[in-house]
Amino acid sequence: MKKTSSLIALSLLSASLLLGSVQAESSLSAVPSELSQIQQQWASVKYQQSGKPQQQAFAELVSAAQAAVKAHPDDARYLIWEGIIRATYAGSVGGLDALSEVKTAKKLFEQALKQDEKALDGSAYTSLGSLYYQVPGWPVGFGSDKKAREYLLKGLEVNPDGIDSNYFYGDFLLQQKEYKAAVAVLEKALLAPPRPGREDADAGRRQEIELALSKARSKIKS
Repeated sequence: MKKTSSLIALSLLSASLLLGSVQAESSLSAVPSELSQIQQQWASVKYQQSGKPQQQAFAELVSAAQAAVKAHPDDARYLIWEGIIRATYAGSVGGLDALSEVKTAKKLFEQALKQDEKALDGSAYTSLGSLYYQVPGWPVGFGSDKKAREYLLKGLEVNPDGIDSNYFYGDFLLQQKEYKAAVAVLEKALLAPPRPGREDADAGRRQEIELALSKARSKIKS
């Protein structure tokens, strides 16, 4: 039974992470051009591609992010984005490869927090929180609803009005069947100000928020 449950969990990991990977909050004007290019490429791959072409594009983007981290080892923003890309890549490949990628992403986010916990508006906190509730728990992975809530709330403390910090906490509440609270947080996510230069990312995220809101509202009515 445990083996079967583990295989199911690994298969679900793909769909879960593909839905949600934090899009570090800051606008293009607040980040170096090299990093803004990575952000734009990520949004294009995530929202405009699928299947094998998407997997290949993410693999190439992982390599680009690694190179950027090596060039800027003391800048937590690059660590965060390598983690984001690896987590999203995990969603496209699934299985054991996905688990390896999310474990690496977790380490990158933890390292980023040690360097600068407020980098990119606290995105490392939100990123870690999103992993903890989407990744299976022991013995397959490191998932933990308790830790997810802790990190997601820390992300909200740093960035209370952000689209991602509110979306992921709202989605977490939805998974926890706290439907009324989820609706309130997700509605706040929709009110988040647009991020200049991140139009594709914002549009994709808003679609995900609307989907989560629809699910939460339907649960309240049923």
